[in-house]
Amino acid sequence: MATHQQGRIVETPTEARQAEPGPSVLALLTVSTGLTVLILGVLWFVFFRT
Repeated sequence: MATHQQGRIVETPTEARQAEPGPSVLALLTVSTGLTVLILGVLWFVFFRT
């Protein structure tokens, strides 16, 4: 458990590494995947349509 020493929060290394990825990670993955699909679709349409 985090403790306060001299006005600072002191955590063990294990506690300090336990960050939670917020919804921004999900948004980033969704947007990047969508852009990838869009770009590949445009490239396929330009070069491989018959």
